[in-house]
Amino acid sequence: MLRSEYPRPDFVRPLWKSLNGPWSFTFDDAHVGHEQNFTAGNKFKRTIIVPFAFQTSLSGINEQDFHDHLWYQRTFKVPVAMRKKRVILHFNAVDYYSEVYLNGELVGKHEGGQTGFSFDITKFLTYKTERLVVYAFDPSTDEYIPRGKQYWKEKPESIWYNRTSGIWQSVWLEAVEENYVHDVFFTPDYDAGMIEIKLKVSDANIVPTLVVDKRRVKLEFTKVDENTLVAHYHALKTNRDYKTKSWSPSNPYLFDVQIKYGKDVVTTYFGMRKISTEGGKVLLNNEPYYMKLVLDQGYFKDGLLTAPSIGDLLKDIELAKAMGFNGARKHQKVEDKYYMYFADKIGFLVWGEMASTVKFNQESARRTMNEWKSVLPRDYNHPSIVCWVPLNESWGVWEISKDKAQQEHSLDLYNYIRNYDKTRLVVTNDGWEMTLTDICAIHNYRHGNIDDLATQEKFRYDISTKERLLASTPADRPIYVPGYKHRGEPILLTEFGGISYAIDQDGWGYSAVKSGATLVKEYKRIMQDIKNSSALAGYCYTQLTDVEVEINGLLTYTRQPKVSLMAIRRINEMIKERY
Repeated sequence: MLRSEYPRPDFVRPLWKSLNGPWSFTFDDAHVGHEQNFTAGNKFKRTIIVPFAFQTSLSGINEQDFHDHLWYQRTFKVPVAMRKKRVILHFNAVDYYSEVYLNGELVGKHEGGQTGFSFDITKFLTYKTERLVVYAFDPSTDEYIPRGKQYWKEKPESIWYNRTSGIWQSVWLEAVEENYVHDVFFTPDYDAGMIEIKLKVSDANIVPTLVVDKRRVKLEFTKVDENTLVAHYHALKTNRDYKTKSWSPSNPYLFDVQIKYGKDVVTTYFGMRKISTEGGKVLLNNEPYYMKLVLDQGYFKDGLLTAPSIGDLLKDIELAKAMGFNGARKHQKVEDKYYMYFADKIGFLVWGEMASTVKFNQESARRTMNEWKSVLPRDYNHPSIVCWVPLNESWGVWEISKDKAQQEHSLDLYNYIRNYDKTRLVVTNDGWEMTLTDICAIHNYRHGNIDDLATQEKFRYDISTKERLLASTPADRPIYVPGYKHRGEPILLTEFGGISYAIDQDGWGYSAVKSGATLVKEYKRIMQDIKNSSALAGYCYTQLTDVEVEINGLLTYTRQPKVSLMAIRRINEMIKERY
């Protein structure tokens, strides 16, 4: 299977070339590649299909043993239409550390496995047959790198899955003009009906023009510095505009934008929406909005972290919407940009998360912050993303209740993300042991099996009121770190459920049933308890699909529904917004 789609759907230029497909490949378990001059471009004996990791069947290799040092090589020719322009080489993600060589020369290095990076390779090109070599280092057992659900042992077990090493998202070339738009940031001021447009450009002395919804608009750009221009556009002008041109899951209106900057032309879009909180409620566009989310690990049976096709990403959203969910929490993964693109287009809320480390030290804190500094600008413009989740269940900060350094790390993440992006909410430590947070996000899987009436009653009691929710210790950990407390933020039950039902594989869940009918019955029972809570402002059910050894999805690992989608939808719809 070849991933050949344009890799950056929210910032499009016409001239580009995919470098996905067959590459020559080798493991370098003895770590001798540098001294044996692999950088010059030896043709390696194995073949791998990029962008799939060697641990996947779609890569053509499908080996799950530890191999930390990897080498990739392929040749390409620059298309004729791109030869009088600057050429940018993009890697959408390589896990974890990488070095890039072109025609035997080092182009650049990158650390971080969740987000992409780019190099201007114009000066390295021969305009004949180019030889591209990539070295990737993914330390399998290092528990101080942001690894998310990737296990540091060879075989998946419990909540830990197979690793995704090396190149795992698209590689591609892009042609740009000598002067070009490096990036654009759209910041909506919903109440004023305005959008701030910030352009990062080669030369701020060149005046851009914009076409919005096919109409050229006159904007006064202010030069902030040599590479930054800022303007404001009145997107919502009337009451009718507010109703028809606001972005929401029920009305995902997007303004199409074309940016002309000298000879450079970029096609993009923005959405006008506001996410906020007030009086213990979540507000979307100033109206109370009850969040009905599903936990989505973003793993695929044949591709692990890499979707086999962009259609699979769209399918996950469509299936979730068909079951009555209005959003998803993307768990421990920075998702392919096409997921957010589809969420923008068809109307679906996204909580964005980044992979956690397993253990804590100053280096793990640096690595985590470093990746967040790439996540935020990469996905800033997606109106579908309404919340950021920097920590989950105290992973990597296991002693946060008593360790001041870990508390400071939590605060550093909250303050950095909140200051960088004022258009979204931030959940500091989803689950428990929160410091400062915009949502009180509680996990509670102690709702009991179908015949465990005492545990069911305890769950019902613990979620029934604000006071009981805040006093609960569902993982034997307090909801807030000592010294911090609830400040009136909305309370959501952001992990629960996990009811296992075996269809085509063995595994585990937080509770178990033996039939689809019983799964629906148990789902309804738990949702009825949530409906009866006087304090909850939303929920996130675990989970969308089975994953590896977990069989607690509403869908199988291959996305086959275990029960009627409409049956789940009817239950979700019984929880009416009571605001």
